Amino acid sequence: MVRNIMGPASKRTLDYGAATTPAVECWQVCADPANVTTYETRWEPTIATEHRHDEHFLAGGGEMGALIRAKDWPTTSLGAPAGWPQPLKTLVGLLLAADQPMFVGWGADHILLYNDRYAHMLANRHPTALGRAFFDVWPEVRTELTPLVERVRSGEPVHMGDITLMLDRPGRPREAHFAFSYTPVRDNDGSVVGLFCPCTETTEQVLAERARRAAEASERNRLWVLSEDMLARADFEGRMSAVNPAWTAVLGWPEQHLLATPYSEFMHPDDAGVTLAAIEEMGRTGLPTRFQNRIATSTGSWTPIGWTVSPEPDGTNFIAIGRDLTEDKAREAELVQTQEALRQSQKLESMGQLTGGVAHDFNNLLTPIIGALDMLLRRGIGNDRERRLIDGALQSAERAKTLVQRLLAFARRQPLQPTAVDVAELVKGMTGLIGSTLGPKISIRVLMADDLPPARADPNQLEMAILNLSVNARDAMPDGGDLTITASRETVRTRHDAGLRTGHYVRLSVRDTGMGMDEATRIRAIEPFFSTKGIGKGTGLGLSMAHGLAAQLGGGLSIHSVPGAGTTVDLWLPISFEAIDADAPMPAAAGHAMARGIALLVDDEELVRMSTADMLNGLGYEVVEAGSAEEALQLVDGGITPDILVTDHLMPGMSGETLARNMRARRPRLPVLIVSGYAEAEGVSPDIPRLTKPFRHAELAERLASLHPDASATATS
Repeated sequence: MVRNIMGPASKRTLDYGAATTPAVECWQVCADPANVTTYETRWEPTIATEHRHDEHFLAGGGEMGALIRAKDWPTTSLGAPAGWPQPLKTLVGLLLAADQPMFVGWGADHILLYNDRYAHMLANRHPTALGRAFFDVWPEVRTELTPLVERVRSGEPVHMGDITLMLDRPGRPREAHFAFSYTPVRDNDGSVVGLFCPCTETTEQVLAERARRAAEASERNRLWVLSEDMLARADFEGRMSAVNPAWTAVLGWPEQHLLATPYSEFMHPDDAGVTLAAIEEMGRTGLPTRFQNRIATSTGSWTPIGWTVSPEPDGTNFIAIGRDLTEDKAREAELVQTQEALRQSQKLESMGQLTGGVAHDFNNLLTPIIGALDMLLRRGIGNDRERRLIDGALQSAERAKTLVQRLLAFARRQPLQPTAVDVAELVKGMTGLIGSTLGPKISIRVLMADDLPPARADPNQLEMAILNLSVNARDAMPDGGDLTITASRETVRTRHDAGLRTGHYVRLSVRDTGMGMDEATRIRAIEPFFSTKGIGKGTGLGLSMAHGLAAQLGGGLSIHSVPGAGTTVDLWLPISFEAIDADAPMPAAAGHAMARGIALLVDDEELVRMSTADMLNGLGYEVVEAGSAEEALQLVDGGITPDILVTDHLMPGMSGETLARNMRARRPRLPVLIVSGYAEAEGVSPDIPRLTKPFRHAELAERLASLHPDASATATS
């Protein structure tokens, strides 16, 4: 803010040496030293007036005002204050009234007059500095300030926003910083007779700013060294001038190699063009950019890096920050894999529901077919040719039954009798069968761990799964090869490809040296009816049946295959917490099933019921039929006293399990046999006698032979 000390029209009579002249003065003073303008004094000759010796300009001023008033000025080159030139008087009055450090340097030697604030800057040079030549007071800065003083003497004002001086301050020379303006003061003929200097010492601010910048630089250096991100300074010509230690940690290259090699040589060939184009575009626009590429490691691999690059103001260099994306890419791949596995699981679940329902219906259709053909064959009806036709039809029906069982296995709805199984003994017992099935061109090895625990499985279904996997391996080795069957104990503690829960398993592996599968084939391998063998060379149900069996038992199936290098199929079976029962009683022979009594037969399918009733009649039973569970209970409540209950499980209204529970309430010791098209997830308990549709006369007889009239029978779902 500028204020006028004395306007141009103000006229006073001033004593300037021996002459008395009126003066016209123009002064402008600013608190900011940078804005102080030249002080102009124009002296105009006039008639001499009265000589005045007033010293009111020295009034006030604190300590310095008192010192100036008390000093013996007549002994100095300036003489008594009353005789000082008016510009000097005005400036002294100004600085004594100011709150900003100021001084006047008057005459050729720049005799110092200053205020209290400047006295503080002088430290121990005060108060002897008063009335002395400027460079006698500040001899150590003569070299730095003489050129500036000479510029003032020539009439040029000088402003310094910051000047660094080494001053002799108490104890030792110290660095000091100042902001000031040197303004020339002229007499009436325009000659420079002194300088006026408002100033501010900025030492504390400058040193504080320097400390702040040093701290920031230190922090940047610490971050540079400790950062896990790859930091670099590079130019647009293709070279890096600085890299931090993270480059070596991530890529393995030493710093010297990184700085000596063009950065394009570290880029994957497929990424180099796009990357260099992005850098060139950044140099052209001056805008930061981001991109990803693959960078070579010292071991020959490629690491994905995400880059943020920003140009420096010089236009020739840029700063690059790179982050290792290996873990991010792995998580992305795992997410994609998980999503694909979920899609496959949903797809297989939908297919399982469809095939399970179809298989159940097919079992109901096959039951009267197989039952009727079996009856005709047992009774020897027809001539030889007709009996051969009946036998052929029965064999085809049995093949259809096997096909349906595999569908049920895939749908995880096949009736299982899980128990503790000695996998090693089971596989060894199958070696002969597998050998004869695979033929002489296949070499078979069986490797079983010594500490193998029992697995929870249905031994009959497990044998079928192993045989199916062995046949698949044979077909993958048309020119012969090696088949290896191994079993070991495994523990799963993390997420597994086969979807296994954490726990302990027996891993049964079937490995071949055949043609292998590509990834697309491997993914679809467990789909029902999917086959690469060609039409008529397989049902495409072997792997799907094994997968469904393992999943239904609480385990899983995984496939590892490389084209041209063979395939390994792993069946993961839960470890059984039950001991292997070597003394389990064998079922009674079918010939002992000729019982007498009433069999209450319940099935909502009339053809199935008719076929089953014929078989029961053939076994010596008097059969009472019911088309529903509700009808069966009405018959019992009406006076029928059955000796055995043979019932379907899934029926409209009350299920077979519920019927069995109601019958048990009436007759606790009544034997029960549940017949079902498949085993529902929440269906019949594994310890309840069951018979799977479709079945033949002999199978029904064998199952009935295992039932004892005095045994307590229960049925739960």
